[in-house]
Amino acid sequence: MHNHGRTQTILILCALVIGVFVGEWSFRSNGALPADSGWMLAGNLLLLRPLQMILIPLVVVAVMHGISSIGNPKQLGKLGLLVAGFYLGCMLCAATLGTLLVETIRPGDGLTLVESQTLLDMGDSAFKADTRVGALTANQATGIGGAFKNIAEQLLPKSPLGEMAAGNTIGVIVFSIVLGLGLAAGGDKTQRAREVVEGLFHAMLTVIQWILWLMPIGLFCFLVGIVGRVGLGSIAGPVGGYMLTVLLGLAIHGFLILPLLTCVFARSNGWTFMWSVRRALFTGFATSSSNATLPVTVRECTTNGGCSPKATNFVIPLGATLNLDGTALYEAVAALFLFQLCGVDLTTTDLVIAVLTATLAAIGAAGIPSAGLVTLVIVVAAVNTSLEGRGVEKIPLSAIGIIIGVDRLLDMARTTINVWGDCVGAKIVTRVLERSSAQTRDA
Repeated sequence: MHNHGRTQTILILCALVIGVFVGEWSFRSNGALPADSGWMLAGNLLLLRPLQMILIPLVVVAVMHGISSIGNPKQLGKLGLLVAGFYLGCMLCAATLGTLLVETIRPGDGLTLVESQTLLDMGDSAFKADTRVGALTANQATGIGGAFKNIAEQLLPKSPLGEMAAGNTIGVIVFSIVLGLGLAAGGDKTQRAREVVEGLFHAMLTVIQWILWLMPIGLFCFLVGIVGRVGLGSIAGPVGGYMLTVLLGLAIHGFLILPLLTCVFARSNGWTFMWSVRRALFTGFATSSSNATLPVTVRECTTNGGCSPKATNFVIPLGATLNLDGTALYEAVAALFLFQLCGVDLTTTDLVIAVLTATLAAIGAAGIPSAGLVTLVIVVAAVNTSLEGRGVEKIPLSAIGIIIGVDRLLDMARTTINVWGDCVGAKIVTRVLERSSAQTRDA
């Protein structure tokens, strides 16, 4: 198993380097690839769709297994509060970090009025041509109230089967938690059912291992398609400064803050743990989807990361939907960058609104590619409302078009941090459960 993991890691790193090289060569030789190029289609078929196929069944089985293993509803309630507090704190920390960096580096400053207007015109054209313009406009209308309503409705679905068919994991998780509690409360009568659930869980881990062998090919195809579409030359000028600001923030949060949290609260070396779950991080990078990565994250945490199945099966499905550190940081940086480009001076109150709104919008962002870009509208609209209250002219929603072209590159990076934050949560909850078990034995 160890040799298999080493081989997969080498293949993934080779695919990463070669994919970027081939994508840039294609961009320079043949021009920009279309969004639906054969490379993207191949990556979708070889990696994304196999993971999506197993996603919902794994969520049901994993959550039921985790909840029925914990058993005690009182302990489950305490764990729920712990996990919610950890997720909210991490996202607030990430959004605050992004705000501090973008206000310090200020990548949107230094443009003349003509240069700024040229970028806005280009952004307007890109915005109108984007297929997601309907979702972007809808989010502007709903605002934070609509986001809360959407989350509440997903927490209490009318039909669990309908939610499964639609791929909405929040409703599926809630249904699985309730069913898991029923299995735990059933005692001897549900013992065989619990054994079946455990057997299915281990069978799915085996299937995920098979899918992992396709990852290097899928990652290579995705990178060729993405880099071949935008080119590495896009990392220049104000947009390049914005990208570097986002990547710097993600690096600080991912390589410093989250490992330190692991050291302090899980009593484990955070950087060693990061390496042990590297295939989950690589999968998040390749797919740009926390939900699609969920099967691999569960497997890596339980097999290589030293996390207990109880903690992993409870924490990871929730985290893939509700814990999006990278998305919160990105939305804060992206929104404030756009206001800088438009020459708008923001007050401390505006910055606080941006941090809080970025956190709430991230919670409501689905774990699918580019969902953060769609919910970014909520952050921009919230700050615009604050500006209108002071009589300051708001920025156009179409300004988001300026960063649409490079969003997929950043989406890969921020999804990696989203997945990494979920792994850290599972490690910390594992430590909490171990201490709780030790105290119970001592008593």
